[in-house]
Amino acid sequence: MKTKRFSEEQIVRILRDADTKTIEAAARQHGVSEQSIYRWKRQFGQMDVAEVRELRHLRQENARLKKVLAERDLEVEVMKELQAKKW
Repeated sequence: MKTKRFSEEQIVRILRDADTKTIEAAARQHGVSEQSIYRWKRQFGQMDVAEVRELRHLRQENARLKKVLAERDLEVEVMKELQAKKW
Protein backbone atom coordinates (compact mmCIF):
# COMPACT_ATOMS: atom_id res chain seq x y z
CA MET A 1 0.00 0.00 0.00
CA LYS A 2 1.26 3.45 -0.87
CA THR A 3 2.25 5.45 2.19
CA LYS A 4 1.32 9.07 2.62
CA ARG A 5 4.11 11.55 2.15
CA PHE A 6 2.69 14.29 4.33
CA SER A 7 1.14 14.10 7.79
CA GLU A 8 -1.99 15.97 8.82
CA GLU A 9 0.08 18.69 10.47
CA GLN A 10 2.16 19.22 7.35
CA ILE A 11 -0.90 19.37 5.10
CA VAL A 12 -2.58 21.96 7.32
CA ARG A 13 0.64 23.99 7.51
CA ILE A 14 1.00 23.92 3.71
CA LEU A 15 -2.62 25.03 3.29
CA ARG A 16 -2.17 27.92 5.72
CA ASP A 17 1.01 28.90 3.88
CA ALA A 18 -0.91 28.77 0.57
CA ASP A 19 -3.47 31.16 2.07
CA THR A 20 -0.80 33.77 2.77
CA LYS A 21 1.21 33.29 -0.44
CA THR A 22 0.25 32.28 -3.92
CA ILE A 23 -0.49 28.62 -4.42
CA GLU A 24 2.33 28.36 -6.95
CA ALA A 25 4.89 29.73 -4.46
CA ALA A 26 3.66 27.49 -1.65
CA ALA A 27 3.76 24.44 -3.92
CA ARG A 28 7.29 25.20 -5.04
CA GLN A 29 8.48 25.84 -1.46
CA HIS A 30 7.05 22.62 -0.04
CA GLY A 31 7.79 20.40 -3.03
CA VAL A 32 4.22 19.47 -3.90
CA SER A 33 2.20 19.99 -7.02
CA GLU A 34 -0.32 22.79 -7.29
CA GLN A 35 -2.98 20.16 -7.93
CA SER A 36 -2.23 18.57 -4.55
CA ILE A 37 -2.78 21.88 -2.80
CA TYR A 38 -6.05 22.45 -4.66
CA ARG A 39 -7.18 18.91 -3.79
CA TRP A 40 -6.25 19.33 -0.11
CA LYS A 41 -7.98 22.70 -0.04
CA ARG A 42 -11.17 21.17 -1.46
CA GLN A 43 -10.96 18.19 0.89
CA PHE A 44 -9.87 19.86 4.13
CA GLY A 45 -10.86 23.50 3.59
CA GLN A 46 -10.43 25.56 6.77
CA MET A 47 -10.03 22.58 9.15
CA ASP A 48 -7.36 22.52 11.81
CA VAL A 49 -5.15 19.53 12.60
CA ALA A 50 -7.52 17.94 15.13
CA GLU A 51 -10.45 18.09 12.72
CA VAL A 52 -8.41 16.53 9.92
CA ARG A 53 -7.35 13.68 12.19
CA GLU A 54 -10.93 13.13 13.31
CA LEU A 55 -12.12 13.13 9.69
CA ARG A 56 -9.56 10.50 8.71
CA HIS A 57 -10.43 8.40 11.75
CA LEU A 58 -14.16 8.59 10.96
CA ARG A 59 -13.54 7.61 7.35
CA GLN A 60 -11.51 4.57 8.45
CA GLU A 61 -14.22 3.59 10.94
CA ASN A 62 -16.90 4.01 8.28
CA ALA A 63 -14.99 1.76 5.86
CA ARG A 64 -14.58 -0.87 8.57
CA LEU A 65 -18.29 -0.80 9.41
CA LYS A 66 -19.25 -1.09 5.74
CA LYS A 67 -17.05 -4.17 5.45
CA VAL A 68 -18.62 -5.73 8.55
CA LEU A 69 -22.11 -5.03 7.21
CA ALA A 70 -21.27 -6.55 3.82
CA GLU A 71 -19.93 -9.70 5.49
CA ARG A 72 -23.05 -9.97 7.66
CA ASP A 73 -25.33 -9.54 4.62
CA LEU A 74 -23.42 -12.29 2.83
CA GLU A 75 -23.87 -14.63 5.80
CA VAL A 76 -27.60 -13.89 5.85
CA GLU A 77 -27.88 -14.69 2.13
CA VAL A 78 -26.06 -17.99 2.62
CA MET A 79 -28.35 -18.92 5.51
CA LYS A 80 -31.44 -18.09 3.40
CA GLU A 81 -30.17 -20.28 0.58
CA LEU A 82 -29.54 -23.15 2.97
CA GLN A 83 -32.98 -22.72 4.51
CA ALA A 84 -34.61 -22.71 1.06
CA LYS A 85 -33.07 -26.06 0.14
CA LYS A 86 -34.92 -27.79 3.02
CA TRP A 87 -32.51 -30.63 3.37
